[in-house]
Amino acid sequence: MSRFWSPVVHQLTPYVPGEQPKLDTLIKLNTNENPYGPSPKVLAAIRAATDDSLRLYPDPSGEKLKDAIAGYHGVSRPQVFVGNSSDEVLGIVFQALLKHEQPLLMPDISYGFYPVYCGLFGIEARQVPLDDSLSIRVEDYRQPCGGVILANPNAPTGRLLPLSAIRQLLDDHPDQVVVIDEAYVDFGGETAIALVNDYPNLLVVHTLSKSRSLAGLRVGYAVGDATLIEALERVKNSFNAYPLDRLALAGAVASFEDDDYFRHTCQAVMRTREQLTVQLQALGFEVLPSAANFVFARHPQHDAAMLATGLRQQAVIVRHFTAPRINQYLRISIGTDAECTRLVQVLGSLLS
Repeated sequence: MSRFWSPVVHQLTPYVPGEQPKLDTLIKLNTNENPYGPSPKVLAAIRAATDDSLRLYPDPSGEKLKDAIAGYHGVSRPQVFVGNSSDEVLGIVFQALLKHEQPLLMPDISYGFYPVYCGLFGIEARQVPLDDSLSIRVEDYRQPCGGVILANPNAPTGRLLPLSAIRQLLDDHPDQVVVIDEAYVDFGGETAIALVNDYPNLLVVHTLSKSRSLAGLRVGYAVGDATLIEALERVKNSFNAYPLDRLALAGAVASFEDDDYFRHTCQAVMRTREQLTVQLQALGFEVLPSAANFVFARHPQHDAAMLATGLRQQAVIVRHFTAPRINQYLRISIGTDAECTRLVQVLGSLLS
């Protein structure tokens, strides 16, 4: 602590990201990164962009990327906002659209950045408990609020709400912004972007980090009514007029130009997820239904923290959360088939 800190700093509990270990020999199943590399077209586009033009500022509006996103989702350019990771996009969303007199509603178990942003921007948060099966019940959100934010599929549970539930939530809150954070939707869900032209209060946030294998580029975007996007642009341009660099823009555009590769790798992750689920269940684990690139699992006879420690001792790392309702679960990112096979082998030895 320091006497030079602003008062808000003393009150913050920062988000703790998943560990990024320095050892290359570890099987890393703790941060939901894609086990498959980016499209070769992405790598070629980045290489082509590493020329003398790096001395120049990038396009501050990211118009070529917005056009690629708009074309992919069937919306118009004014309905698209781009930023340096979905975390930055969410931070701007919290400032521009979710700070009101009434509290912001969110699940009690969800992405850990949501309450952090509330603390940073002075937003009152009201956490709505998941049910006993760790599912979101949209009827529990029928209460006065200044806005709603949900991750769908939820994290770290992986559970998915159907579009009918999202539509119900929007109908219940016509005068509040409803933000749907779809970081994992490409692994088995249906995007709510299909609803944005019907609901001016809907904003959908995506990332290129997971399904498009670009966590290292830090690119995110939001799609919604043009008036919502205008609010995001006003905040962004009051803070950082050049959020995406030339290499990130080039790689991100190229990722939308290789749809075959994108779909192929998503399908590969989903196949491995289903295989891993069956294998974990055979070992006695309870595995929540997942539409993400991870599974959330617990073993009724074995402590999750001890299993995580045992896995680490065998050079396999997974994510263990200590929150009371989920402290017996492990969140396991989907790796390659070989990595998941090794995970199951080690778990089998720990359980025997």
